[in-house]
Amino acid sequence: MIEAVIWDFGGVLTTSPFEAFARYETERGLPIDIIRRTNAANHLENAWAKFERAEIDVETFDRLFAVESKALGAEVRGRDVLPLLSGDLRPEMVEALKRIKAKFKTGCITNNLPSNAIGSHSGRTLYVAEVMALFDHVIESAKIGLRKPDPRIYGMMVETLQVNPKNCVYLDDLGVNLKPAREMGMTTIKVVNAVQAIGELEAATGLTLR
Repeated sequence: MIEAVIWDFGGVLTTSPFEAFARYETERGLPIDIIRRTNAANHLENAWAKFERAEIDVETFDRLFAVESKALGAEVRGRDVLPLLSGDLRPEMVEALKRIKAKFKTGCITNNLPSNAIGSHSGRTLYVAEVMALFDHVIESAKIGLRKPDPRIYGMMVETLQVNPKNCVYLDDLGVNLKPAREMGMTTIKVVNAVQAIGELEAATGLTLR
């Protein structure tokens, strides 16, 4: 019996920033995947992790990301990565969210940066207000100082929604973020594309979502 569906934002309700990363690297002749590799190296304590927990400011992020990427083969300024984060909304995923909202509780857990927080200048374009209004509760890493895959962030969501994790579905585009949700008993969906994700979500919820 499903009680709630919990969503990641970037790469789930929007297209993946990885596409923008790849374009940026190709245009500048950078090593392929240098941005993703920098994000993945020491992923709990690197510049990206610290910025998503709001432990450092944008200037420090810019400098640390440059140092970390240079160690992996090419210097990329953190400041140059930030504009690449806002993907395009996937209208079919938003429609699925609307249909889910009519039947179940909804939540959003997003790892974001202080410069992209809801209410910030750049965050307003990243998080469309009409979409955010479809969630009963939103947790932003930049506002609480915790980020996925820290298990506590998932616990906070189920506690606020007052649901049993075993009766929840969780969608994310990163496997590392799905693992703690799965260990809590949630049904997890790794989002590769909208068609695949909606198909799995229909199977999990028994609803027609398109």
